Amino acid sequence: MTPRDGRPWLPVALLLLQVPGCWCLSGPTSVTGTVGGSLSVQCQYEEKFREMVKYWCKSPCVWSTVKTKEADLEESNGRVSIRDHPANLTFTVTMENLTEGDAGTYWCGIVTSWLPGYFLDPTFLVVVSVTPVPSSVRPTRTPGLHRILPAPTWSTMTPKESPNPSQYPGPSPESHPVEDQASKREERSLLGSVHFLLLIFLKVPLFLIMLSAVLWVNRPQ
Repeated sequence: MTPRDGRPWLPVALLLLQVPGCWCLSGPTSVTGTVGGSLSVQCQYEEKFREMVKYWCKSPCVWSTVKTKEADLEESNGRVSIRDHPANLTFTVTMENLTEGDAGTYWCGIVTSWLPGYFLDPTFLVVVSVTPVPSSVRPTRTPGLHRILPAPTWSTMTPKESPNPSQYPGPSPESHPVEDQASKREERSLLGSVHFLLLIFLKVPLFLIMLSAVLWVNRPQ
């Protein structure tokens, strides 16, 4: 074989066709998001691709994950959406509610042929990384414990002051039923003492005088 027949260059040409990626399409080489969060990728294309369909797929790109249908109209497929912006020659891909399984290699692509996948389409490779949520952000909960009581302080451990009776209005001591009964018992006890004294110093002498008078009158003649 000689270089003039062009055959030695055929494998090289086929290899270039199979290598994905195109200078006519650009974007970020890698993006990072967190689990439960979202991320966006913006791909830039040339003027000649303004009216063509754009897509986003995960390697090996057997079929597109999501693709555009009309300009400035968002199309979504589950948690992934895409929107073409012909005014500035870009299209944006958004991934929401990220999981660790979303990490991998993706492609921004433009449909230019009837062949499946990205065999002849202009594509650009983007590596997506998904990191777990930092442990300091995650809420800590103890199973079976709904509320954590605060640690006791000196103010909570000191005995409570007894309430001042003057601060709480209530019935006066004279109107208290128990005190009324006690005063009545004292009055009865005092009356009993007076009656006993009268019996000793007044009634008993009078009785003795009357008894002596009766005996004096009825004495034998």
